[in-house]
Amino acid sequence: MAKALTDRVSEDVAALASATAVAPTLAVILVGEDPASQVYVGRKIAACQKAGIISREHRLDHATSQTALLDLIEQLNADPDVHGILVQLPLPKGIDAGAVLDRIDPAKDVDGFHPVNVGRLSTGSDGLVPCTPLGCMLLLESVIDDFRGLNCVVIGKSNIVGKPVALLLLDRECTVTITHILTRGLQDIVRTADIVVVAAGSPGLVRGNWVKAGAVVIDVGINRIVDADGKQRLVGDCASEELGHASALTPVPGGVGPMTVACLLANTVRAAKAQRHVA
Repeated sequence: MAKALTDRVSEDVAALASATAVAPTLAVILVGEDPASQVYVGRKIAACQKAGIISREHRLDHATSQTALLDLIEQLNADPDVHGILVQLPLPKGIDAGAVLDRIDPAKDVDGFHPVNVGRLSTGSDGLVPCTPLGCMLLLESVIDDFRGLNCVVIGKSNIVGKPVALLLLDRECTVTITHILTRGLQDIVRTADIVVVAAGSPGLVRGNWVKAGAVVIDVGINRIVDADGKQRLVGDCASEELGHASALTPVPGGVGPMTVACLLANTVRAAKAQRHVA
């Protein structure tokens, strides 16, 4: 699915370039040397190149001040050749991530984290949607024809995944329950779900006996664990080996992650089209 979406993005990029002589351009800002962030940024840049999107990488020292970072964002906001701005999280201590994300022009906020885009999502109006929740919905749409009236349980209330995916499900006329670390009777709540979206950052949290037969499970978790033999591996928030009775389950790795990157590309092209007034 991620490949198919990326292929469609590539076609849109070519069409936009043909119509306007403009290539969609994404500015990526990485502050510091966090290893995981460097890997994620590398993947995003490689995906841009594959789709024909121009990427401008801004790597800043971990000692970069918040003022300097905000000044860079203002420059990118004012640059008509930059259509999308992405600030890789987490940011070093001493930098207020909220203030940084708030400074990005909502029209260039391809991560969908700006309060304006969050507000548009909450009211069901047009805006840029966060990439991971958007990817989750596309995955769900591939196996569910009619969402109306389905019971959905979202585990995790983050602003990045939990809350926005709950709003997207509500928009599809689902009945949505958002749960979190202090939720009581979590297992019993999950057992009522036709759709489970888990983004808790807790390896193997959702067990087989939590999920009813035929449910669809989206596992957004990505956790690095060490096996008894000392080898590291990535696992999700579900005990996937116990979920053979689910009608569909996303793998970790290789499930939501590729869709997130593909949706970032799609958002960048969408932003470029809007800024160039192309339908």
